[in-house]
Amino acid sequence: MPRSVEKRFLAIVGGTVFVCIVPLFILLLAVSSERASAQLENTVSLLLTANAQALAKPLWDFDAESVKQITATIISNRDIVRVEVRDMTGDIDVAFPSIAPAHEDLTTLSRPIVYRHIEGPKEVGVIRVQFRKQGLFTELRRTDAIFMLIFMLAVGIIFAAALLGNRLMIMKPLLKLTAAIEATRRLGSRHSVDWDSQDEMGRLAQSFNAMQMQLQEEESELKHAHKLATDIYNFTPAMLFSVDHDDRITGVSDYWLLATGYRRENVIGLAFADLINAEAREAYRERKTRMDHHILGWECTTKFVCADGRVMDVLIVESSRAPQHGGGTLSLSVMTDVTALKQSEARNRRQAITDHLTGLMNRQGFEQTLQAQIEATDRDGGSLACLFVDLDRFKWINDNLGHHAGDMALRKLVDLILPILPQGAVAARIGGDEFAILLRSPKAEQTARTAAENICALFDEPFVVKGMATRLSASIGIALYPEHAETAEELLQKADMAMYNRKRDGKNGLRLFDDSIGSTARQRADIELITDQALENDWFDAFLQPIVDIGTGRVAGYEALMRLRHPTKGVLSPFDIINVAEETGAIHEVGKQVFGKALEHFTELSLISGDHSSYLALNLSPLQIDASLPVWLASAVHLFNLDPARIIIEITEATLLHDNPQIQMILSKIGQFGCRIALDDFGTGYSSLSYLSRFPVNIIKIDQSFTRAITAETEELRQRSRMLIEGIAAISHKMKCHVVAEGVETEVQRQELNAIGVDYGQGYLFDRPLSFEELRDRFLTEQSAKLRA
Repeated sequence: MPRSVEKRFLAIVGGTVFVCIVPLFILLLAVSSERASAQLENTVSLLLTANAQALAKPLWDFDAESVKQITATIISNRDIVRVEVRDMTGDIDVAFPSIAPAHEDLTTLSRPIVYRHIEGPKEVGVIRVQFRKQGLFTELRRTDAIFMLIFMLAVGIIFAAALLGNRLMIMKPLLKLTAAIEATRRLGSRHSVDWDSQDEMGRLAQSFNAMQMQLQEEESELKHAHKLATDIYNFTPAMLFSVDHDDRITGVSDYWLLATGYRRENVIGLAFADLINAEAREAYRERKTRMDHHILGWECTTKFVCADGRVMDVLIVESSRAPQHGGGTLSLSVMTDVTALKQSEARNRRQAITDHLTGLMNRQGFEQTLQAQIEATDRDGGSLACLFVDLDRFKWINDNLGHHAGDMALRKLVDLILPILPQGAVAARIGGDEFAILLRSPKAEQTARTAAENICALFDEPFVVKGMATRLSASIGIALYPEHAETAEELLQKADMAMYNRKRDGKNGLRLFDDSIGSTARQRADIELITDQALENDWFDAFLQPIVDIGTGRVAGYEALMRLRHPTKGVLSPFDIINVAEETGAIHEVGKQVFGKALEHFTELSLISGDHSSYLALNLSPLQIDASLPVWLASAVHLFNLDPARIIIEITEATLLHDNPQIQMILSKIGQFGCRIALDDFGTGYSSLSYLSRFPVNIIKIDQSFTRAITAETEELRQRSRMLIEGIAAISHKMKCHVVAEGVETEVQRQELNAIGVDYGQGYLFDRPLSFEELRDRFLTEQSAKLRA
């Protein structure tokens, strides 16, 4: 260490001299040399000019002797190396010395020799001289050399003084400090530095001695803390243990030993995985291997074998720290006996996936099993068959004999089905009278067909419940994996679709899923079922979309729009539901529920908002316009104590297309009763202005396609749409009909419609269809804000 520090010190001082002093010295010599060179060249130039004048007369007179004398005088100058004089005729050519010097770095100057004749200047010859260039040390004088020697001696003295001071003031205390540190390292005890001075090294020694004292105190505190931590580790009533990076046990608490029955000397150094149950050991090792060591916490549940062979379900929570600065991994794990909790979870899991009525799996359990079987099939090969069984006419038992009888029938049916299923089959109750059966077989289709035929054969004889015989049957759908589906959900869905297809084709039989069973049929069956359930459980609702005065923004009325609030699927779109309901004839019951909800919501909103001038528009399908409609409207208006003028019946052009006298009579009765008629989607169908004269129409609703077109990209389309809307509005106003534009979505559209003269607008610019709760909360919020203001 001393040599290393001293060498670095010498290198710094020597480098400083070399970098700073030597360049300055060389610069001084260079400047001096350059100045001497310039001075010499100037002197030679003056000498050359003067002698050129002196040589003019001798050269004019061809006096060669005088030329030689003058030339000899010039060469006598110690700085001049060679002189050449030559006249213009070449007769006089004088050079001293006669042979030019070789291999010398010379500078040449020349001047023309001009004789001043009475007739004017005459060039009679040329003189050329060569002289040596000045080097760095050419002009160095004795005094300069002495000065440089003194300067170098001073630098040497300073260098020696710095080296001596470094050894006395820095190296000596550093050696003592090093000795103290080395003694501390070798002996393990704290040693101080014997150095006392008032400079920085003295303060360093004092700080080191103070640090040694503080470290001595902290070391004592750490020993005490370690003893305390060890006591806490052992006395804490929890199974604590530590493992190293290789998962070998490095420490266990006394409570861990007490709970597991092991002795400390028998488990220290043992791999923790060796204490895991053989069945769970590999899974534990895989989880331990996949553990992200950058994550501080890690936990897993496994089975631990105690010293007496007893197996515990344990939760292991490990907190570890990766090695830092070359240290080892720090680990602390807590092992908790969760055997009772695991047993309780197993019971709860069985209950969660079990149908309590039949003892079979429920839908959740079946889906889990189905997913596991699909994974096993992907792994081991083979195929699966899923049977979806729905009982036909089972509802009759519940309706006529009671739900208790229905439960007895389901249990009896399960007792009959289970014995005829192939070995390894899994059965589950999916819904009220719906069952699913899962078969895994190399010939899954054949096995499934046989099982389905056996189930259908059970219903060949009357089914006796509570002493009453009833005829039941089963519609069974079959889907195969992987032929028909890629996932568990899709397989169950395809089997369900095949079952519904069998039920629509006459029930009582089986159907294997194929491509002919499209999604449309499945969707229609779902919609039929959902519609029936909605009518039975009062799921239909009416959302209200505000109709706004185009100019003022005031709400003039609301259009009631059907929505179905499904308990699990949420709010469903009405389009497909209305189409299917019209096909099945359920549209009448759907309309009554929706209109009843709409009138109820409208009445309550009128009371909350205090608005008794707005109207409610009800959309009618052509099938709903029958003789009972005026009577129903009269009773509904009376029930809700509404002004009939606030009720608007919306019909489409298709309703008027057939020109049915009965429809005309019914609409006339509605108009006479005081309700108003609105013609919806005007301009898109078979528009005829005669409708406005032959039917009691009060409101014309312009289709939203025209509204969108007035802001179309092409100018021609915008102009045409604007002209059409202007024409419709003008004629409607002449017929004393109000005009409502549908599908208003932008402020530009609103401004255009307002300029045209359209009365009202409806669309997302003003509001979307809202539930009663949303409208109610909005009004209450506005009223609360007004009161606070």
